Amino acid sequence: MKQIQVVTNDVLGTISRADIEAFDAAGKDGLAKLTNGTGAGNDFLGWVTLPQETSTALLDDINATAASLRENCDVVVAIGIGGSYLGAKAVIEALQSNFAALEPSKGCRVVFAGQNIGEDYMAELQAYLSDKKFGIIVISKSGTTTEPAIAFRILREQLEKQLGREEACKRIVAVTDAARGALRTLATTEGYKTYVIPDNVGGRFSVLTPVGLLPIAVAGYDIRALVEGAAVMAKATLDGSNTLALTYAQTRNALYKAGKKIEILVNYNPKLHFFAEWWKQLYGESEGKDHKGIFPAAVDFTTDLHSMGQWIQDGERTIFETVLSVESSENELRIPTDESNLDGLNYIAGKRIDEVNKMAELGTRIAHVDGGVPNMRIVLPEISETVLGQLIYFFEAACGISGYILGVNPFNQPGVEAYKKNMFALLEKPGYEEATAAIRAKLG
Repeated sequence: MKQIQVVTNDVLGTISRADIEAFDAAGKDGLAKLTNGTGAGNDFLGWVTLPQETSTALLDDINATAASLRENCDVVVAIGIGGSYLGAKAVIEALQSNFAALEPSKGCRVVFAGQNIGEDYMAELQAYLSDKKFGIIVISKSGTTTEPAIAFRILREQLEKQLGREEACKRIVAVTDAARGALRTLATTEGYKTYVIPDNVGGRFSVLTPVGLLPIAVAGYDIRALVEGAAVMAKATLDGSNTLALTYAQTRNALYKAGKKIEILVNYNPKLHFFAEWWKQLYGESEGKDHKGIFPAAVDFTTDLHSMGQWIQDGERTIFETVLSVESSENELRIPTDESNLDGLNYIAGKRIDEVNKMAELGTRIAHVDGGVPNMRIVLPEISETVLGQLIYFFEAACGISGYILGVNPFNQPGVEAYKKNMFALLEKPGYEEATAAIRAKLG
């Protein structure tokens, strides 16, 4: 199996090997806390051994449900927010054509809802679905999270009007709590097909549960290979034979100690844009606590070299970059010769576009390092289910280790509740009367 790699040579102008090695003990302690379940948030460590423990029976069942949805639907709407949609979106976008949304559908298309409260978004989605056979995967542990609950209420009503309640129920799958919550109650009452979100797996670590696996399977991708890639990385990480997660966690914390407060995840392949969005949630929600944490940002190169490139090259030196570097592309396309050569490109005629892209990557990395921006590289041999499975687990493990090095609980998110309390008070939700009065007094 082809393996991802981590290369740290280009951080050494800013920090030394000794600076990284100074975190050896803390890194190994962090890994031990993940392995032994002795750290903060240890009730949310189900993801640590999840890939090895995912049964063939569960994968068979998910694939069967996905096949049924594909057979009966032109479109399936996956409803969820945060970790309940970003992981699936990241994998699907990485594997599908860049122009999949513009192509005639060759099977079942997966679209997303419940990740925002955009009125135009929902109205336009309803209009898009109005003449299509569609189904719903609704993903929520409680069933009461505002954004997905609104989307599900609206789309469920639309589906029932189109098909009738009984038939609509056959095209709705709920991924939710095993026994509790509004969605579990509704699913039981209506007879929806259901999958369980494990109690010990938090949302941003849930992509390798049915939360991510079902939408990915509906989109037509190989969830067995995805889980297999993750399982290989998990086994090697936990038994200590693969130290990639430790290397990444220790290096980024050494850079943080040296004053590098912002990490920019860089990709040179547009298919990885949403992978960076998933990564941003994983690290931002896991580490941003107690007034600590590296701020996770992301850019798409070379596109953003013409917008953010100036700031990265010459701006405040509080940043470092982690580059997702893909060794091989799926297609081969060469630049033609032009007799007039008005654009001056004949010097690269005959070269593959990917070769030009890689020289842009190398040239940018040299320029940024010379400009005082340390760089790490995560080398992906290709973009495939197996490699993405490895990458998912690598980032998850490194995130847990890094959070423990930082001294925070990587598995809670207390700050997320603050905006919800204010929103509920402003909307006059029952039970929030005191908060409503307090916020009104504050607003005058």
